[in-house]
Amino acid sequence: MSDGFDVVVLGSLHHDLIVDAPRLPALGETLVGTAWRWACGGKGGNQAVAAAAMGADTAMVGRIGDDEFGRRLLGHLDAAGVDTRAVTVDRSAGSGMSVAISEAEGDYAAVIVSGVNQALDDADAGRAAAAVRPGGVLVLQNEVPEAANHSAAGRARAAGARVLLNAAPARPFATDLAGLVDLLVVNEVEARMLAGEAEALADLAARLALRLHTTVVLTAGAAGALVAGPEGASFAVPGRRVDVVSTHGAGDMFVGALAARLAAGDPLPLACATANAAAALLVSRPVAVGRVPRLDEVMAARCGPG
Repeated sequence: MSDGFDVVVLGSLHHDLIVDAPRLPALGETLVGTAWRWACGGKGGNQAVAAAAMGADTAMVGRIGDDEFGRRLLGHLDAAGVDTRAVTVDRSAGSGMSVAISEAEGDYAAVIVSGVNQALDDADAGRAAAAVRPGGVLVLQNEVPEAANHSAAGRARAAGARVLLNAAPARPFATDLAGLVDLLVVNEVEARMLAGEAEALADLAARLALRLHTTVVLTAGAAGALVAGPEGASFAVPGRRVDVVSTHGAGDMFVGALAARLAAGDPLPLACATANAAAALLVSRPVAVGRVPRLDEVMAARCGPG
């Protein structure tokens, strides 16, 4: 590896099968879909690709199986310019995969099978922490074991890097990982699961920040994002008006772009605004044109009409 990457992602790699359908089927119903396609994903992989597209020198730390899915995942990361030297082939299980249903209105639901992603351990954590430069950003998600995230977060912070945790899917903290996180990124559903409260979004972000003693970025789709700090300071990121093609991957685009811009030295409000513009641009793009926007495209969109 290099002397240090701007963004290092320790996380999941999934091979996705996506089915287009008019809606989600009811229990026991067989519904006729309109199309299907495969894509390389996993929250970790998606976020690494997004960070690289946003100009960050990015490395991925994860595991793939010794199978065709794994080879596709590795090739996808390589093509996106992500350093893959710390992506290891694990023969103990198959590569992670998911099946997603994308509705006509742009929403989706998915089921994941984690495979070798659940084997990430302290050795992977050590590789991730060693790869991120001081002042860079280590990105974590909840699709891998919390013990690996905890180990990587502690080491990375000790080495002078910032730690961003995308707490998705939401789960209770089994360790003091929250205390090692500089930024916690969640959507509304995840925030409510972690905070255990039903209240207005602004109050929800503030309560979660206070409870976990960290800065919370609560993404709210078309409504933008809310940011709250543990000391009570907060601000809102306005939403952007776009015609939505699919919301699939929006959260990962936001996280990857946010990490890339923070590593580039942007202050948090500006980094959040850019990340929001990146996510808005992604959800408005047809799959056929290549959905992940580049930094120059996002900057042009951010400066244009909101």
